[in-house]
Amino acid sequence: MERLRRTPFHPQWLLGDFKKTANWVQRDARGLVLDIGCADRWMERHLSRECEYVGVDYPATGGRLYGARPDVFADAASLPFPDASFDTVLLLEVLEHLRDPSGALAEIARVLKPRGQLFLTLPFLYPVHDAPHDYQRYTCHGLLREMAEAGFLVDDLVENLGSAESAGLLFNLALAGMMSKAIEDKRPSLVLFPFVAALVPLVNAASWLLGRALPAWTALTAGYRLKAIRP
Repeated sequence: MERLRRTPFHPQWLLGDFKKTANWVQRDARGLVLDIGCADRWMERHLSRECEYVGVDYPATGGRLYGARPDVFADAASLPFPDASFDTVLLLEVLEHLRDPSGALAEIARVLKPRGQLFLTLPFLYPVHDAPHDYQRYTCHGLLREMAEAGFLVDDLVENLGSAESAGLLFNLALAGMMSKAIEDKRPSLVLFPFVAALVPLVNAASWLLGRALPAWTALTAGYRLKAIRP
């Protein structure tokens, strides 16, 4: 399926790729950049040449699930860096996987310089993934609460996907998940595979068109994108 990732035949096509996130970070990231949950360091190549990159990942997830190549293996809630060390911190699709998210945000505030920036993305309506290391989802209000308790000023908080696209994404992910289960269990319902394969691009196309024809409902989104400042 990976070869179809950028086509409407893929169940996650509506989610898009990492390019939008990379462009968003690239515009404002500066100085010494700490990437927590860096995986294969994909974000490093999108940063300005003026930035200096440090990657951190957690052994139990980064090494086993993502082939991580960090500079340091560490727990996000106990970062091995001095106070006020970094100009920018990235926490991209990571917060949901942290056992101690509040502790991690407090640590990020500690290692950021005054006026340093945190770039954070996380899912809201999305299946459990990387089990068993998937611990929480936040509403936008819960996320604002966590930021305030860690001492951050939120500069920007937006939905990363419209409501029509989010609904289509969830429907296609459910189809893909059920078909994967049918394949795993060798069930007779495998005969439905051609029907499901044909339905996925139709759902993608309909959701994409509805997302442009109707206003988004902000109460329903696949996830959030947030930029915050350490005072």
